[in-house]
Amino acid sequence: MGTGIVILIVAALMAFALVYTKTVDTNQFLQENDIYIKMLKEKDWDFYVAARYGDKKDPDELFNKRIKQTFVLTIVITVLMLQDFSFINFVFIIVVAFFIFKMPYSNLRSYYKRYMSKIDQMLPYYLKGLEILCQNYTVPVALARSIEDAPEIFKPGLRAMVEKINAGDSSVQPYMDFAQQYPVRDSMRMMRLLYRLGLGAQENKYQQLIMFSKSVSSLQNKAREDKYKKRLSVMEKKTMVMLVVTGGGTMLVLLMAMMTMMG
Repeated sequence: MGTGIVILIVAALMAFALVYTKTVDTNQFLQENDIYIKMLKEKDWDFYVAARYGDKKDPDELFNKRIKQTFVLTIVITVLMLQDFSFINFVFIIVVAFFIFKMPYSNLRSYYKRYMSKIDQMLPYYLKGLEILCQNYTVPVALARSIEDAPEIFKPGLRAMVEKINAGDSSVQPYMDFAQQYPVRDSMRMMRLLYRLGLGAQENKYQQLIMFSKSVSSLQNKAREDKYKKRLSVMEKKTMVMLVVTGGGTMLVLLMAMMTMMG
C-alpha cells in the first residue's frame, strides 16, 4: 500500500474521530448552509416523511441525516478507490453518491405508492366524520376539530389547510392544496364541495350538506367495492397457486411411480 493511501486513510479516520467526538459540529455546518442544502431537498420529501412516520419524525432532521450519510459514504468509497483513480472511477463515485443520496427518498416514495390504496380507503371515512362535525359547526371549525381524530397521514395537510384559512385565505386554494397533497380518488371534487359548503348561507347549508353527504356515501361504497375486489383477487391468486402446486405435486408423484414400475 502506498504512503499516500496510508495518509488518506489516517486523515479519514481522524476526520471521523473529530465528527464522532463533536470537535467538528456537523449540525452547525448544516445550519449555516441551510439555504443551499435545502435546494437539494425534493419538493415532496416532507409529504412522504409525514406519510411514513406522521408527526414522529422531523423531515428536516431526516434530510440532514441523508446529507451526512451520503458525505461519509462518499468519502469512504473515494478513499478505497484512490489507489487506482481514473475518470471512470470518478464518474462511478458520483453515480454511487447520487444513488446513496436518493435511496431514502425512493424508499419513502415506494412506501407511499404501496399504501396509496390504503390512503384511498381512509379518505371517505375521514370525510364521513367531518360531515357529522359540519352539521354543528362551520367548515373551518369542523376541520380544526377533526384533526385530532384524523388518520396520521392527513394531519399535516389538515393543519396546513386550517392555518391558511385562519390566516384569512377565503379562496378555494387551501382546499385544493390539500387535494393535491393527497391525490387520491375524487379528492379534488370533495374539497370543492367542502369549500362550497363553507361558503353557503345558513339557509342553504342543509341542502349543500345533503349533497356532500351523498358524495361521501358514494365514495364509501366505491372504497368497499375496491376492497372486496382486492380481497377476491388475492383469494383467486392463492387458489391458482394452490392448484398449480397440487397439480405439479400429483404429476411428480405419477412420474416417479411410472419410473419405479419401468425400473
